[in-house]
Amino acid sequence: MRKVLPALLGLSLCNVCLCSVAKAEDLLQIYDMAVVSDPTLRESEQTLFATRESKPQARSLLLPTLSVSGGAQYQDVDSSGHSTNGFAFDRQDDYGTQNVTAVIQQSVYSRANWLGLKQSDNIIAQAEAEFRNSQIDLMVRTTEAYFDVLRASDAVTVQEAFLRANERQLEQSKQRFEVGLVAITDVNESQAAYDSARAELITAKNSLNNAWEALRTIVGQVNVPLARLGDKLPLAPPEPNSLETWAETAIRSNYGIIAASEAANSAKQEIAIQRSGHLPTVDLEAGYDLTRSDAKYDTDSDTAYVGLTVNVPIFQGGAVTSRTRQAGYQFRAAQDRLDQTRRTVNQQVRDSFRGILSSIEDVKARQAAIVSARSALESTQAGLEVGTRTQVDVLNAQRNLFQAEYDYLSARYNYIINGIKLHQATSTLSRDVLAKGNAWLNPGDLVPPPAY
Repeated sequence: MRKVLPALLGLSLCNVCLCSVAKAEDLLQIYDMAVVSDPTLRESEQTLFATRESKPQARSLLLPTLSVSGGAQYQDVDSSGHSTNGFAFDRQDDYGTQNVTAVIQQSVYSRANWLGLKQSDNIIAQAEAEFRNSQIDLMVRTTEAYFDVLRASDAVTVQEAFLRANERQLEQSKQRFEVGLVAITDVNESQAAYDSARAELITAKNSLNNAWEALRTIVGQVNVPLARLGDKLPLAPPEPNSLETWAETAIRSNYGIIAASEAANSAKQEIAIQRSGHLPTVDLEAGYDLTRSDAKYDTDSDTAYVGLTVNVPIFQGGAVTSRTRQAGYQFRAAQDRLDQTRRTVNQQVRDSFRGILSSIEDVKARQAAIVSARSALESTQAGLEVGTRTQVDVLNAQRNLFQAEYDYLSARYNYIINGIKLHQATSTLSRDVLAKGNAWLNPGDLVPPPAY
């Protein structure tokens, strides 16, 4: 339980006490729920499974194919005329014919098919990297959503404390006005401050409910309290404490960069595949055909054959040249996406690294700001007693103290989030990394779920 606000106001967070007997969920438990229920991750997984089928499909074009076809036909023939010797005839015949054909085909040479098989490796590698990136993205989204709930809960706690302080100030102003110590303007100012604080509390509670709903879009329905961040948060710079080392690791290891690189390699292969439309193809075909007929003057046949088919494209209306140019443009676009991804990852590494160092200093500065704000409030209250300060000054000092408390708590969340994003940029984020942050949570200090 944080000690600043209770010590200042003598408040008891009753909603936390009521939920202390309920089962709580920490960050790891919420993440485990997200792994099972997050639709975005499941979509990425099914996309990976579907993409893996591209290789057996590409390989099938290089393997023999066997097909069997057959047919049966009934014919009723009524013919008349004159024969060559001048005799007239009139004949009616009905009979059936049946045929069965078995054909084996084998591609002997097709450069496009061989390149397609090689390209499938790049396509699958891209999908694998994108799925790994989705797994890491889920950790980040879950962590941010979890701490967004805690951050929103802190805002509610601060607003509740500020509302109670304004309520006491309003009561004191009314009492002072009744005995003639202050003017009615002081009562009006206290009333306005109280009404404003009440409105801000309503907004803060709505934001908390929205934060819960954002978490539920990832993990599904969760109706148990969440463990808050404990009082003790070790503040340490990244290890190793070298920005360039982290940046180099990210360029080598980031799954987003790997996926973009494989996409560029696949696009490069596509140029050669489309250019292969100018080259001949050779296929081997062997078959056996059985034909049977019930006609009186027809014959049965058994035919076996084997041969090579060579297809030499001469002119296809410029389609092959156009598709080759198109593949070239797509390759250059893929290279640009790769470059953009590298720059984005590099920016994320640098922002997160500097964010960690900044957060450490920010937390320390916010701690000092709380002490200063508390001293300023005490001085302002003393000044009010002797008439050198007004009621408005006291209210402003109270607001500054509560804001300093909230900023301190928020800075601690920023420190954790920056660390998570630094590991995301280098694709080193794992459940073990989450476990380190999870150890800083206090299962005895809970954020209850919404009542509805």
